[in-house]
Amino acid sequence: MDYQKKLSNDHIQLHIAVFPWLAQAHLIPFLRVSNFLAQKGHRISFISTPKNLRRIPNNLIPSNLSHLITLVELPLPPVDGLPDGAESTADLPIHKVPFLKKAFDGLQPGLTQFLEGQVINWIVHDFACYWLPRVASRLGIKLAYFSIVNASTMSFMGPPSELVSGCRSRPEDFTVVPKWWKEMPYEVTYKLHEMECHWDCMDSDVSDFQRLKEVVQGCHLLVTRTCPEFEPESLSLLKTLYKKPVLPIGLLPPSEPREDGDERWEVLKQWLNRKKDNSVVYIALGSELSLGQESMHELASGIEKSGLPFIWVINDRPMVEGRLGSDIIPSGFETRVSDRGLVWRGWAPQLRILAYPSIGGFLTHCGWSSVIEGLGFGRALILFPGGNSDIGLVARQLHNRGIGLEIPRDDRNGSFTSDSVAETIRRVMVDKDGEELRAQARGMSDIFGNVEMQNKHLNEFAEFLVRGTSSEL
Repeated sequence: MDYQKKLSNDHIQLHIAVFPWLAQAHLIPFLRVSNFLAQKGHRISFISTPKNLRRIPNNLIPSNLSHLITLVELPLPPVDGLPDGAESTADLPIHKVPFLKKAFDGLQPGLTQFLEGQVINWIVHDFACYWLPRVASRLGIKLAYFSIVNASTMSFMGPPSELVSGCRSRPEDFTVVPKWWKEMPYEVTYKLHEMECHWDCMDSDVSDFQRLKEVVQGCHLLVTRTCPEFEPESLSLLKTLYKKPVLPIGLLPPSEPREDGDERWEVLKQWLNRKKDNSVVYIALGSELSLGQESMHELASGIEKSGLPFIWVINDRPMVEGRLGSDIIPSGFETRVSDRGLVWRGWAPQLRILAYPSIGGFLTHCGWSSVIEGLGFGRALILFPGGNSDIGLVARQLHNRGIGLEIPRDDRNGSFTSDSVAETIRRVMVDKDGEELRAQARGMSDIFGNVEMQNKHLNEFAEFLVRGTSSEL
């Protein structure tokens, strides 16, 4: 008997509350999981703040599932230091994110009131709500902590006992391989500038490590955005470290890009049509990474020196040295590269671009979602990690496994040279000694682009929730 028939015959329908952290990179994966669970017939209450819920694109909740997915608004309380109207990391420079975490903690009374008025079987939650296990325990609700990062990142952070009272209390402590990682087939560590950046976005009252410790200890199930086909060793280590049920939820690859009559896409499409297959470097650094003008100029110089065709998406977030000005790229740059390069300002249809045959490589900030999209199409990766969270560890993992090549940067301050940018781009894209890397990236599409394989892991997660509802975990 398959799972769908079981739902029909036994009327097993769970009510699952979904509660992500206030960042687009968290909201979208949580919404994809919500859609899948709704397809299985379960009721979903997707909980966030009004502005974040309004930002969800209409097409991300299929019309045939809208009756099963309820968007629940919790007003974000004001906090001293948090700008008016800011409800997401996208609204803030990194040093203001601690105020968002304080405001997020202020959602506890509203969430508690909502949960008390419902019959909820499970809450699928994020890392930040360290107070939720106490609330859920009192109400008899089971918790599934959904980590949007992969198993290598989670394993690197270590067991709960190490997160707060262990041997790592300074940024420097995260730049060395931890003792529990010694037997792994590849190394991952942070660079100092990456961890110092992460320190800037932590709440001084409740660190991210404290938050993570509480949610890991308090959850009944941990699910991580990965699959055993990609990192079996890390998954095995994670189960050993946490000593509780751990499931891969799959990579959650996005849907196939759709063709339509969008005028901006038509401009990009015509430009791409004029380029040879696998010849173009796609450059996109995410929607929230902010580089200073000096770094942007150095990056632009390296792109120019590479001599290769490119599309460079520059986001419209006004956080680069306080604003997005016309001088964020060097004067005359666009004119000098106009025969082979395209600078694209604002949002771009990344999935469509990556799917296009003329794209050969992807210079990425190493956000896990972007990496999944790039490898889903077998694109060779030029790794330029920026920001905080898991991004540095993702870059080390891919670099040390020969799946991507990282642009060399100073460990302490993150500086780099245009020559190193150009050299890395050329090696990944055209040089003979990059052939093996390009082959590795192409091979990854069999895992990252395999929707059927990834849905198998989602199915196992959904089945676990049903079994766990009526059993002690």
